[in-house]
Amino acid sequence: RVDVVGVPGVTAGLAAAALLGAPLGHDHVYLSLSDLHTPWEVIVRRITAAAEADLVALLYNPRSRARDWQLGAALELFAAHRPPDTPVGVVRNASRAGERVHLATLATFDPALVDMYGVVVVGSTRTRLVAGRMVTPRGYRWRR
Repeated sequence: RVDVVGVPGVTAGLAAAALLGAPLGHDHVYLSLSDLHTPWEVIVRRITAAAEADLVALLYNPRSRARDWQLGAALELFAAHRPPDTPVGVVRNASRAGERVHLATLATFDPALVDMYGVVVVGSTRTRLVAGRMVTPRGYRWRR
């Protein structure tokens, strides 16, 4: 027998998104880059589908000592469907000690900044940097 207790909380993805701004204002997807239990070919199909559908993507398990190339490969797949100035954010230790937030673009993002304590958010073609924050509008017209 195992006692199970449900404790409501905030996921790392939601905490990271809040720290980055409002990147989840429109459709989005959560994807794990860990190929320990899912074949890399399946992960590639999922990334490609998200990129083609122009979804904001939250990437879990982005990089570890043993898995150091998958994040770069994933970003290349997104870059095939997004402009180079697409915002990319990473939050390490969201809502915990040592929290760090970093914003870049697909063209300038360095995967070496990321480890297993990070969540990477890749914007859609509608995502913008607004006042130093990552924002994806719910509608498709920016109000001036």
